[in-house]
Amino acid sequence: MLAAQFMALLDVFIVNVAAPTIGSDLNASGAELQLVVAGYAITYSVLLITGARLGDRFGHGRVHLAGLALFTAASLACGLAGGSTELIAFRLVQGAGSAVMIPQVLSLIQRTFTGEARVRALGVYSAVIAVGAAAGQVAGGVLVSADLLGAGWRPVFLVNVPVGLVLLVVGRRVLPRGGGVGEAVGPDAAARGAREGARGADWPGLVLLGAAVSLVTVPLVLGQDEGWPWWSWLSMAVGALAFVAFCGYEARLARRGGAPLIAPRVLRHPGMGLAVLRVMVVMAVNGGFLFVLTLHVQGGLGYSALRAGLTFAPTAVVFGMVGLTWRRWPAPWRRSPATVGFALTALSVTGVGLAFEGGDHGGVWPCVAYAGVGAGLALAFSPTLTGALAAVRPEDAADASGLLATVTQLGQLIGVAVFGTLFYNRLESLGAPAAYTSAEALLTCMFALATTAVLGAVSGLVLRRR
Repeated sequence: MLAAQFMALLDVFIVNVAAPTIGSDLNASGAELQLVVAGYAITYSVLLITGARLGDRFGHGRVHLAGLALFTAASLACGLAGGSTELIAFRLVQGAGSAVMIPQVLSLIQRTFTGEARVRALGVYSAVIAVGAAAGQVAGGVLVSADLLGAGWRPVFLVNVPVGLVLLVVGRRVLPRGGGVGEAVGPDAAARGAREGARGADWPGLVLLGAAVSLVTVPLVLGQDEGWPWWSWLSMAVGALAFVAFCGYEARLARRGGAPLIAPRVLRHPGMGLAVLRVMVVMAVNGGFLFVLTLHVQGGLGYSALRAGLTFAPTAVVFGMVGLTWRRWPAPWRRSPATVGFALTALSVTGVGLAFEGGDHGGVWPCVAYAGVGAGLALAFSPTLTGALAAVRPEDAADASGLLATVTQLGQLIGVAVFGTLFYNRLESLGAPAAYTSAEALLTCMFALATTAVLGAVSGLVLRRR
């Protein structure tokens, strides 16, 4: 399950480093290249909660395998695409496959493990989520630079095919493919499964949420390339109104005894509101950091795709190590880990900006700062997610997984859009692009990222007191 999770998350970022090669090979316009990179994220974020409900209705193991098969087939089609239009279409399908596949991971963890075993599984799950982002940059750089059999950018997609086929074979042997009754654990499994099987499809809720997420994510993805036209702001405003309408409809449906897309009791669960906020902030900082640093090292410093990809290795490795081991640290070290993580992230991203100040390569200091970013983000993310989900009831697993997976993806999109826009605007105001001006734009973004991390810590403390 986690191997499939890692593969899908990898695909969110693996195309970033390959984008210049894809653009030149397919003669893609700027808007087309944006859709190649972000089309996956659009359908992924829009359909995540729908994917969670499908698992709740038809069985999480069965739906996971169906999503994995769709993702693998779409990856093959992407790798063989002959033009940018085909590639965009197949990327949209690939994102839909991920949206069906990914929410089932958390749901099966919630239903399969209990007690300390569940906490350990959630710790590994948390590590896989954010390591996939940095690892995608590394893998993209390695695959593009290797130019396997002269295929250029195509192995970025084709690498998913053999992995997906192996996971399908293994998954059919080890994953439950029945409905809610077969997958639930505990003495009340049959009753819980019967209740879940009776939950109908909330089609109005699906339409409202899909519209809200689409209206927000599409302008976030395309706005920068189009110069933030009036329609992008109108779309986000209408998306916000659609989300308000969705919340109102869901609340009324719950009061009438219906089956809302996201059960209100999930949002009222102790710690869930704080977790949603902190996950959003962590993912926004993570996405913004990776994106603007890629722009600087490739555009400003002229790094190759391989070197740019390997730049993120310290962040990925340290994030994974901290995410997997923080529960075994001495008790005094585990007090308020998220707050400490946000503070360390703020200091580390500031260190990255200062290390590159002046337009040089920074020596060894950027690597130290990259490791600090990985440790800080891991401490802010893993304990938050684990604490919020460890006590979630199994019947709420689908709703919680869809909610947090959607928040994770939206956080990434918001981070890329906001901090990417800040980088480009600052670069434009400084004049002709060069290593020095790119470094100045990067420093501005790092200060903004540090401020966002501090706000994450402070807001968390305020919500906790409430």
